[in-house]
Amino acid sequence: MTRTLAIIKPDAVASRKFGAILDHLSREGFAPRGLKMTRLNRAQAEAFYGVHRERPFFPSLVSFMTSGPVVVVALEAESAVSRLREVIGATDPAEADEGTIRALYAESKERNAIHASDSDENAVAEIGFFFSKADLLSL
Repeated sequence: MTRTLAIIKPDAVASRKFGAILDHLSREGFAPRGLKMTRLNRAQAEAFYGVHRERPFFPSLVSFMTSGPVVVVALEAESAVSRLREVIGATDPAEADEGTIRALYAESKERNAIHASDSDENAVAEIGFFFSKADLLSL
């Protein structure tokens, strides 16, 4: 079993889709090991998405991610990172496979409902960004 991080983004929280998304993740076999609702400030969003700092979409990404509350979830499953990437679908919901989270719940490429870690190394760092070891449950 491995862990990964998901962030249910402000668009999905504001439209009250976060419960359906959490249910979807559970039905796909992910076990939550840490869960919290928070609101990122600008410094946190810039730090978390710092890898994209030089990309043209960085300012709008930071603005979007600070626009409202998010739900952050540390998830555990077999091959958690790759499995979650499959379950959420392509960044652009128009290109996401039917039945994926983004095909079902995303509004657009920019307002795409959910973030997922893209590697095992990033998953460890991203989980550590939001959760202490004491925050994470092992069952």
